[in-house]
Amino acid sequence: MRLTIRTPESIYRAQGHIQNGTFSGCWPFSFADYYDSNIVNFAALRVFNDDTISPGAVWPLHPHQEIEVVTYCVEGEFKHADERGEGEVLEKGWVQHTTVVWGMWYSVINNRTDVAMRFIQMWFLPSAPAQLPSVEQMRVEISQRANRLLSLVSGTHPKALPIRSQARVFSCFLEAGKSLSIALQANWGAYLCLLEGGPIEVNDRALSVCGAGHDARTGSHRNRRPRRCRASLKGHALI
Repeated sequence: MRLTIRTPESIYRAQGHIQNGTFSGCWPFSFADYYDSNIVNFAALRVFNDDTISPGAVWPLHPHQEIEVVTYCVEGEFKHADERGEGEVLEKGWVQHTTVVWGMWYSVINNRTDVAMRFIQMWFLPSAPAQLPSVEQMRVEISQRANRLLSLVSGTHPKALPIRSQARVFSCFLEAGKSLSIALQANWGAYLCLLEGGPIEVNDRALSVCGAGHDARTGSHRNRRPRRCRASLKGHALI
């Protein structure tokens, strides 16, 4: 496995004003006014924005198209809205999947007026023809993901939210002294982000909070055995 570690300092930091407040973000891939031809995407993963918006702030309605969106609430309360109105609330550790291949006007709301809200928004390139817009979400308790990789979004797992992309999303809360591993099937890579805690060790290399590690997926993996990614120590991570 060829593992690349990105330190928090190497990831682009964004900030600005939005409706009723401000935002700050860590954007590992080219996005909006930030562009780096070397880091446009990782396979089907096009965006992995780690954003925080101030109490009561709103990212106003804006168009999304030709993507599958996965949103994970890290802190606070996230509320989705679109042209049909406001949706339900995500609390810490909960996840939402949105299909916007045909297009959708989309808004992000901090449901709390007293605390900031931090969320991860992932965009995946679709693998299926245009689909009607849809929104699904799932409640997740910390006990469900303690010391295990919980499948949040998948095109094949029966208990995960569906996605029409060559992608899967897992969450894990790894307690101190614990470790786990995941087998990567042929022609698949892995992108891991440490959201809290840490540092953790990934294949004996340190990964700090808000840092990211990924298998570079170079060359063909045909006829190779599945590779394994092993993490240990303590942290809250998405992979």
